[in-house]
Amino acid sequence: MRLKKSMTVLAAMAMGATTALAGTTAATAAPAAGCKTNDLLVPSCGVLWGAAAGGFTDAPRDQALKDFEKLSGRTATIYHTYHKGDEVFPTAAEKAMARDTNQPRVLLLNWKIAYKSSWAKVAKGEQDKRIDAFAARIKKDFPEKFFLVLNHEPENDVIARKGSGWEAKDFAAMYRHTIQRLEAQGVTNAINVMAYMGNEKWMAQKWWADPYPGDDVVDWMGLDSYVSAERGAYHYGQFADLLDRKAKNGPTFYDWATKKHAAKPLMIAEWGVYHRVGKPVDKSAGFNSVLPELAKRPAIKAIVYFDTKHDDQGDRDISIDSKKTSLTAFRTLAANKLFNVTIG
Repeated sequence: MRLKKSMTVLAAMAMGATTALAGTTAATAAPAAGCKTNDLLVPSCGVLWGAAAGGFTDAPRDQALKDFEKLSGRTATIYHTYHKGDEVFPTAAEKAMARDTNQPRVLLLNWKIAYKSSWAKVAKGEQDKRIDAFAARIKKDFPEKFFLVLNHEPENDVIARKGSGWEAKDFAAMYRHTIQRLEAQGVTNAINVMAYMGNEKWMAQKWWADPYPGDDVVDWMGLDSYVSAERGAYHYGQFADLLDRKAKNGPTFYDWATKKHAAKPLMIAEWGVYHRVGKPVDKSAGFNSVLPELAKRPAIKAIVYFDTKHDDQGDRDISIDSKKTSLTAFRTLAANKLFNVTIG
């Protein structure tokens, strides 16, 4: 039976959760009483904790995540992975991570389905074979619920020229077509996430809201956003700043998402605190600012850290352990009982 796609999000959040010892692990920490996920993986209380690790390196992603979990002291309940085109996924390693009974995880599969095509062509059916192959794999051997992101941060790929095939409206059409075809093929366990990019220059565009494909094909709102720990640097700030970016005279992302799409839970699908490579700065202030903001923002139901020693440009270190003080602060954050959510 197909999962219901509309619901009123539970706004309750565990307030004032006490901080556990920094060395506490997911395997030994007792879950907060009653915090479980529903059919759309929305927690009844607390916040889902997740991560992607080893980005832009040759390290196997599953091992990189295990190393991150050991370093941070908590299992990443959401395991974020990235794929494109005709890649065969979930991979055997990803399925093994999702089925680890000692450290339960939910996959967040990020798929650039229009690789070597275009959004417009996908919407017109050019990649239906690609969609159907993915649906067949899911139906055959991956019955577990999983999060699905189609082409995260689409703003960065928009070509705002009529007929380009990459207009904002083409993204919306691509997204709708893909999800509807997956559902028509019998995929019922995908929880769909629309992941925007947290950057003011995109929010200032007249087409910025146009990629949204519709509430009927979106289950979660998502945001990818980062802050710098270097005072005076571009996007210097704390956790609130990555949520509250806005175009001039416009709403913040958090306000826009929670007012325009109030029924949708919000996932921070990528976040991180960075400094320039080779110029380590203490990130404690950024990590220490997370819990107070989550207490004030009940729509946020999941946060997923992106850990890497260098980004795609090679100049930003987003790792949690570039300084000992940073790692200590992150481990304290990770140990908080707010993130003790059981997958239902």
